[in-house]
Amino acid sequence: MGTCWPKPVDSRPTTNSCSSPVHNDAKLIKNRNRHDSNSNSNNHENSRLSAADPNRGGEGGRGGSDHQGVPLSESKTERNSDGARGKDNNGQKINVASTFTFEELAMATQNFRESNLIGKGGFGSVYKGCLDSDVVVAVKQLNLEGLQGNQEFIVEVFMLSLLHHPNLVNLIGYCAHEEQRFLVYEYMPLGSLDRLLFEPDQKPLGWSTRLKIALDVAHGLEYLHCKTNPPVIYRDMKSSNILLDNDFNARLSDFGVSKLGPIGENTHVSTRVVGTYGYCAPEYVVSGKLTLNSDIYSFGVVLLELITGRKVIDHTRKSGEKNLVMWFLPFLKDHKKFVQMADPLLEMRFSIRSLHHAIAITAMCLQEQPSFRPAISDIVTALESVASQMGISDHHQGRIRVGHKNLEA
Repeated sequence: MGTCWPKPVDSRPTTNSCSSPVHNDAKLIKNRNRHDSNSNSNNHENSRLSAADPNRGGEGGRGGSDHQGVPLSESKTERNSDGARGKDNNGQKINVASTFTFEELAMATQNFRESNLIGKGGFGSVYKGCLDSDVVVAVKQLNLEGLQGNQEFIVEVFMLSLLHHPNLVNLIGYCAHEEQRFLVYEYMPLGSLDRLLFEPDQKPLGWSTRLKIALDVAHGLEYLHCKTNPPVIYRDMKSSNILLDNDFNARLSDFGVSKLGPIGENTHVSTRVVGTYGYCAPEYVVSGKLTLNSDIYSFGVVLLELITGRKVIDHTRKSGEKNLVMWFLPFLKDHKKFVQMADPLLEMRFSIRSLHHAIAITAMCLQEQPSFRPAISDIVTALESVASQMGISDHHQGRIRVGHKNLEA
């Protein structure tokens, strides 16, 4: 074990180590990271995914005929502390998730000590850990009640082994040990966006920081929708799935329910409805027809949370204010009331013009008709315009610097 922890502990797991390859499911994932050497290489700007969607089992088919898969580029990798790394045929560095033994993860988390627990929910528990190389990680122990938990594990490893972008969380590795499933991610010190927005012990986020986070998230979603082939529908956009590092760089996490999107003449993917109440697009909830526009609606809800500082569903509020979107819509009739929607914790330390623009972008994302919602590339352009007006410099692939400190809370 590395030196991340103050002192070594006696770690004696009672179960045997997982083999490598650890499980038939893991072998399936690992095999999907290979193809014959005559295939076209994938790169950061246009990731090519296999159309053999691993999360399609047990669900409805696509809206239209199936399409032919695009093979993945071949890479030779070797294991290290940050996950396996290698180069594609263009000589560009890529990351491939490593396999860990149960003993390694037990050692890293001090036998999953309660004091290292940093998150818990329906998905399972997340522990802060330290690998032998002194790399600090987050270890997610999945709740596998029912087949879907294992299915989500497969999809998560499959997707994050192929998708690489500064605004997507980095999957370092995984472990499938007997009936247990673990995912190992890079550690994000500030945790999730919902924690920073809604927990009373947190310092309020300034307006510029909120815009920066929104633009980071938009860049991540743009990569999924526009830079992958076929496109990827995230399907679980919400503030608790947006993680932040110490510089407030935001990354999307939890890809267990993501889907490969429609291509060609297909307009949608037919699937069972999953997601979090309040964030899901209304037409998806009603019909089960999933499109890229479903993600746009969910992004609009997150943007609304950033603007208002309110939860998407809050049963502690009075009637008429429990559902954030329903509370928001009447304000659109009078732009003079827009300022009343701003988070009181901002204490009016923001540009009124930038607030109006942010609300206008949010309103477009939340259009009831999916076809009326803007494409994510247009949203990125609009947010970049707002950011530039605020003196926020947009750097490569969503890395931006927060300026105008007088606007910060």
